[in-house]
Amino acid sequence: MLDFEAMKQRISKAFPEVEFEEFRNQLAARVPREKILDFMRFVKEDPELAFDYLTDVTGVDYLKMERIPRFDVVYHIYSFKNNQRLRVKVGVPEEDMDVPSMTVLWNAANWLEREAFEMFGFNFVGHPDLRHLLLPDVFYGHPLRKDYPLEGKGERDVVLHLK
Repeated sequence: MLDFEAMKQRISKAFPEVEFEEFRNQLAARVPREKILDFMRFVKEDPELAFDYLTDVTGVDYLKMERIPRFDVVYHIYSFKNNQRLRVKVGVPEEDMDVPSMTVLWNAANWLEREAFEMFGFNFVGHPDLRHLLLPDVFYGHPLRKDYPLEGKGERDVVLHLK
């Protein structure tokens, strides 16, 4: 079983640009967007790391924190072999929401990416069926963004554009 230091060393050897953070006994890797598909393929297929299970794909909106880039796509992956979790973060600017799809590596990414697309507006390039999953097709906006309207008269009219 690999500990955090061994995982960081193994990953850093292949991807020296990756930054790591530890918080509450969990390891997170910050990966440049242009490297994310190669990174995820590596951590999945490397026999020592063996992160073979994609648990979740979500996003974070840093609008109120005035951070650049505004968004992160966050992947949660798990290694059954090592009984370890890894959180993988990718910065995504508001003006270019393209991120490579992980459906080529994990079938589970299909619905997870559709939900993140719907809730935050990420465009998962290469996804086989990127369309609404939970909300009606006529729904306008991304409800997990910090600038989504939550209250006030006429909210429904602002959010839904009926055809």
